Amino acid sequence: MTDIVDELQWRGLIALSTDEDALRKAFADGPVTFYCGFDPTAPSLHLGNLVQILTMRRIQQAGNRPLGLVGGATGLIGDPKPNAERTLNAPEVVAQWVERLREQIAPLLDFEGPHAAVMVNNLDWTQGLSAIEFLRDVGKHFRVNKMIAKEAVSRRLESQEGISYTEFSYQILQGMDFLELYRRYGCTLQTGGSDQWGNLTSGTDLIHRVEPEAAVHALGTPLITKADGTKFGKTESGTIWLDPEMTTPYAFYQFWLNADDRDVSKFLRIFSFKSRAEIEELEKQTEERPQARAAQRALAEELTTMVHGADQTAAVTAASKALFGQGELAELDEKTLAASLSEVPHIQVTELAPVVDLLAEVGLVASKSAARRTVKEGGAYVNNVKVASEDTVPATEELLHGRWLVLRRGKKNLAAVEVTGA
Repeated sequence: MTDIVDELQWRGLIALSTDEDALRKAFADGPVTFYCGFDPTAPSLHLGNLVQILTMRRIQQAGNRPLGLVGGATGLIGDPKPNAERTLNAPEVVAQWVERLREQIAPLLDFEGPHAAVMVNNLDWTQGLSAIEFLRDVGKHFRVNKMIAKEAVSRRLESQEGISYTEFSYQILQGMDFLELYRRYGCTLQTGGSDQWGNLTSGTDLIHRVEPEAAVHALGTPLITKADGTKFGKTESGTIWLDPEMTTPYAFYQFWLNADDRDVSKFLRIFSFKSRAEIEELEKQTEERPQARAAQRALAEELTTMVHGADQTAAVTAASKALFGQGELAELDEKTLAASLSEVPHIQVTELAPVVDLLAEVGLVASKSAARRTVKEGGAYVNNVKVASEDTVPATEELLHGRWLVLRRGKKNLAAVEVTGA
């Protein structure tokens, strides 16, 4: 197998490392026990977290043991945001979110075999710790001048908001996690985003103070940027979550399918488990025939299957085709249809109206006269059936699942009408 450090570099997944040569040797001498932490500050993980989980999966596949830490303790505090204090969530809410995050991480790691993953919770070693013990046994190893120099802290100190002692202490808790996992599991590597570098190195620094002979490492992945300047993992409708109730599998699939040609090569390397040869072939296809969107389609299918399962992928790909006249809309299940139509312009009406009125009202055309021209030219469709007359009024029997009409102008312009009173 390719050296895992070389593999991570080729995929653009190494932004920072405490000592790359030493880490390379540790992997060669392996196996390495390593961890990545996820705080339950929301009820779901998102695409930024997926970068970390899939990086863990790659390192595990290279013959190393991952520890997936969901921070039941650190989640009660939250790491410092760039410009404001976090809202503290109730302990019972955090406990619920811990379980939800564990359920999202677990399917993406391997819990069988010689390098089986282990899920851990830092509340296990913090909830019984007194404040005096924490200050004497852990806090004494941290120097305030060095803590203040950490980027996340320094930015807050320079802001009007300042920083509370609670969030200031976060890096001590994360450093203690690494030490505890080193002692309990022989963990010698922590991975995370480069924006967390100060928190990652707080752990290596603490271990070096307490266990001077220990060889431990930190590895930071780069923050992902998009070519158009918008934030990765965000759309007009908000964050792309891994929870299907917060971001539908259809919307998840569409996010990857709509990736900019300038970004898709980078996304393939970071997220896909295809081989180098397969990725390079898809990159070539993007360059030669960008309109085919082969790379985006391959990425969308792979990631949707990985996160939501093969059945959901089949459902959303069928919906994607059917919406554009390449399949039967009536065969789509209600949930998938509803999710797909939420991603296009849509209106609610209480009764059916002439198609020209609906086309104008939903915004597929600028006016009713433009709608009439579209119908005359043969470019208007209701549920993939061409509208024959300007006077056509859809029948109640045409409503999909008794609720929806799918309107289309030409080949690509879609909208939906939900009839709530018919």
